[in-house]
Amino acid sequence: MRAIGLEEHFVTPELVGYGASSGSILQPDKWREASRRLLDLTGERLAEMDAAGLDMQVLSLNSPGIQAETDAGTAVAQAAAVNDLLAGVVADHPDRFAGFAALPLQDPKAAAEELERAVRELGMRGALVNAHTQGRYLDDPQLRVVWERAAGLDVPLYLHPANGVGMPHVIEGHPELVGPMWSWGMDTASHFLRLVFGGVFDDFPEAKLLLGHMGEGLPYVLWRMDSRWNYHNHHGIELARGNPSEYVRHNLYITTSGVCSAAPLLCALLALGPEHILFGTDYPFEDMATATEFLRTAPVSEADRAKIAHLNAERLLGL
Repeated sequence: MRAIGLEEHFVTPELVGYGASSGSILQPDKWREASRRLLDLTGERLAEMDAAGLDMQVLSLNSPGIQAETDAGTAVAQAAAVNDLLAGVVADHPDRFAGFAALPLQDPKAAAEELERAVRELGMRGALVNAHTQGRYLDDPQLRVVWERAAGLDVPLYLHPANGVGMPHVIEGHPELVGPMWSWGMDTASHFLRLVFGGVFDDFPEAKLLLGHMGEGLPYVLWRMDSRWNYHNHHGIELARGNPSEYVRHNLYITTSGVCSAAPLLCALLALGPEHILFGTDYPFEDMATATEFLRTAPVSEADRAKIAHLNAERLLGL
């Protein structure tokens, strides 16, 4: 069975410094090893893919990527350079790699133009966004131009976590809770809900957003969200689709990246349906072979396994 991974990270020597803040989250030896593997695009990576039975990776720039850059002009140049580099890697290995573009969201109009260039000229399959951009989230009205372009191109945006703007009070004094173990998932799920209540999916009803890590917890709270939305003060906000769960089921696609556990997968299948779940390994932060073994042995039907493994990615990304 063909397997396509959608959350597969890399970095370039020019951009590696942006990840220093994330490096403090990992154990030092784990960060050194991950950093080494991030820089390797085709050598050891391809060998590991072969050993694990992973046919294709959709590569994306590691968090926080270009969004950590404070100067808009520099970000625009960096995005073009890294997308050109990625396109070259894909061109050299078209059966093994595809790519998500990096976007200079510091300049919304330039980001929209870069998305179109990356898709139409470079063959990218969408773009990956690492959380906020200097405190600006994807529901910001200035970024509607990016959503308009993504919807027009019929490509998804993949929303990936990064360190937040500030430290939530409840986490202060507990740095062990910062990062992918807890705070990143909470922040990313909240970011998606900003898009729902900020009207992005009402403005662009067919826009597509991808979340990793089995949906950052969202598939498991749908009934509760709808129940409380029908109870809460709406503060002047009304949703065209009525309930927040409708946006999760319509606009959201999730990947299994970083979650090799049957219980959340089965819950996600019941909540979203098999057409909205795709495969990912979270390489190099999770073990590729563990992820593919989970895919092969998860207690799901063979029809659903094929959708998760490759059919949904082929349909959504045109692979």
